Amino acid sequence: MELIYLLIINALSFLLMLIDKQKAKKDRWRIPEKTLIAFALLGGSLGAIAGMKLFRHKTKHPKFSVGLPVILAVQVVLAVVILSFIK
Repeated sequence: MELIYLLIINALSFLLMLIDKQKAKKDRWRIPEKTLIAFALLGGSLGAIAGMKLFRHKTKHPKFSVGLPVILAVQVVLAVVILSFIK
């Protein structure tokens, strides 16, 4: 169940980066940065990083270029700690 959640949230994060990039190109209404960060915090950090790199979107914003990898690192550490207590 957790794996399905992670797949969905990462796919959504990836798609949000794509959609926001397309909107930026067309000078249209954008997805708020808070929303992009929120999806990363909810477990979609890997998808957000992949979208950022693949679409070259938000790469010059430290909030994303530094923040997303930090979020991912914290999530990995938390997962390792939690899994170590479960075993």
